[in-house]
Parts: sequence; C-alpha cells; structure tokens
Amino acid sequence: MTPEEEEAIRREFEAARRQGHTEPAAPAQEEPSFELNQFSRIHHVVGVISGKGGVGKSLVTGILARELARKGNKVGILDADITGPSIPRMFGLGSQKALGLDNLIVPVTTTGGIKVISANLVLEHEDDPVLWRGPLLAGIIRQFWAETYWEELDYLLVDMPPGTGDVALTVFQSLPIDGVVIVSSPQDLVQMVVGKAVNMANMMDVPIFGLVENMAYVACPHCGQKVFPYGPSRLEETATHYGLTQLGQLPIDERLALACDKGAAETDLPDDLLPDAVSAILEATR
Repeated sequence: MTPEEEEAIRREFEAARRQGHTEPAAPAQEEPSFELNQFSRIHHVVGVISGKGGVGKSLVTGILARELARKGNKVGILDADITGPSIPRMFGLGSQKALGLDNLIVPVTTTGGIKVISANLVLEHEDDPVLWRGPLLAGIIRQFWAETYWEELDYLLVDMPPGTGDVALTVFQSLPIDGVVIVSSPQDLVQMVVGKAVNMANMMDVPIFGLVENMAYVACPHCGQKVFPYGPSRLEETATHYGLTQLGQLPIDERLALACDKGAAETDLPDDLLPDAVSAILEATR
C-alpha cells in the first residue's frame, strides 16, 4: 500500500468516525445447535483435541472409549477428523461400512459394543481422499450427530481434527460438549499449540477436563529406566502454565502402535491406561 493509499483510507475512516459510523461490524452468525434425532439420546459428549496433528488424539480417544465401556457405560465415537480418519482401522472396522435405515445412518459397532461413525465408514474405499471445503465438512459433522442412529449412549467421544479450524468450531458451537481432553507431546513447540487449544476452548466456554501427554518417554525393556527422546516431560510445566489438571502420560511403546495398526485397540492395548483421565470425565459428568 502506498503512502497516498494509506492517507486516503485514514481520511475515509476519520470522516466515518465523525459521522458516528465506526461501530464494530456485526459478529458472524453462530452456527445453530444440531438437534439429535428422535431415536437417539446422548447423555454426555467429550471432545479430544490438540493444537496440532500427530500427537495421538485418536489413540487417546480409543483408550478413553474402551475404558469407559469397560466400566459399564454405553459408548460411541464420532470421528470428526474427516480428512484423516483413523478410528475405524484402530478398532478393526477397516473393511466395514455404515448402513442406512430410512433417513438415518447406522453406526458400526465394535466387538466390545462401542458405536463408531467415521468418514471411512461411508467412503467406498478407506484410502479415498476427502477433498471438501469447510461448509461440506460442517455438513457431515451435522449428519454424523443429528442423522445417525445412536440409540442411547452414556458417552459420545468426539475425535477432533488437529488445530482450531472449521470442524473444531462447528463441533464446539453445535454439539452439547460437556468438556474436552487436550493431548500434547513433550516438544517445546507443543506448549505453544496447547495454548491455542486452551484459548479456543475458553473462548467457546467449553470446560477442559485436563491434559494428557503422549510419547512422553521410552521405558528400557531390561531395567525399566525411562529415557526421554524428546527431552524432559513438559506435562507438569504446561499444565501449570495454563492451569490444567494433569491426566497422565503415555509412553512410546510398540505395543500401542501394534495394537492400533492391527485393529485390536479394544483387546491388545495394555490395561489401565489413563485412569486419571477416565476418573476426571466420570467425576465431571456425574
């Protein structure tokens, strides 16, 4: 912009101000809440979020779903990571497809009784790319919530896409979120992106259950000593900085990767993962 153009804009603004026309622009319309269909009843909705990709949101979502189901709850997972869904493969549903019942989508149920809906369950091939812009992504979130035959669930876990974009905004504005679990990893950069997730949740008045740190350490298989490949854990530091509850750590462990890769998240993941996170959700939603 040239100095002359800047001066012209300044004069135009000053003239408008003198005439009393400098009120802030009206805020964008909030997305309406999506109404659940008459055949479904969901008591609590829990989001799993982060400020960036690759930190293990889907793993944490799968662990929380399994542990909540093991405690006798009816659990579902809405895979809101439309362009990078991984929940079906983790639970051994890679070859299955969601069915239609009248105007509703019937989610696929895992062997342990967890109901799952995901883009990969409605695509012809699970490796087909989803090349959609924001409005279409928001539309499929609405369908996954409002037009899915969930029946009755105690908990619906929403595996969010990375970042703070259209889908996250749609979920926060349109679904009755009880709270979120934030997932991080030990790198210094992640503390900054955790802040983005925290600030978004705060701006949207969504409670934060706490913080989980993934890929925190490697345990020596011989002596059990912890090695920190990404540097010392930042869980306590990050949680303290943002006033969050520490909900636990997950190690770099081949058992976690192998269980998810072969679709055995319900059966082959180690027991009692993230007990503090599960307890925090149960306590907050009593």
